[in-house]
Amino acid sequence: MNFRRKLTAALAGVLVAPLLVVVMPTSPASAHGYVSSPASRQAQCARGQVSCGDIKYEPQSVEAPKGSTACNGGGSRFAELNNDGKGWKVASVGQTATFNWTFTARHRTANYEYFVNGRKVATFDGGNQQPPATVSHKVNLGAKGKLKVLARWNIGDTAMAFYSCIDVQAS
Repeated sequence: MNFRRKLTAALAGVLVAPLLVVVMPTSPASAHGYVSSPASRQAQCARGQVSCGDIKYEPQSVEAPKGSTACNGGGSRFAELNNDGKGWKVASVGQTATFNWTFTARHRTANYEYFVNGRKVATFDGGNQQPPATVSHKVNLGAKGKLKVLARWNIGDTAMAFYSCIDVQAS
């Protein structure tokens, strides 16, 4: 008799599980953060301003080990972010620009680093604290003209960082 109850329960589980998968709402993928303004390359993808791959669905997920200076963090995922000829929209800014991060999962932060055409121009300490939902940094770009800014958010308790490239015209 005990065997019959177990068999009945197992069969019920097999029948109910697929229904739960279909009926239950799904939550968004675990997410992180990106520069939302001026619009980073992944923000432009998410807004449909530039035709991109899967990054349009998860602009906050450009995560890779710390230390890269590639727009996609150096991995093979989201390689289209590295394509400088893709037709990225260029934001007009002054010599000093304000970069606004949007976070969807707020990790303890070691620091934020900004690079202009490959040269580090600013670092902001995160105090190994969890940031608020948005963070802004005023960065002296140190150059004029069309520039590619790489913003890197270094996580405090892992070996990972999040990457955003922003194309600007600095006057």
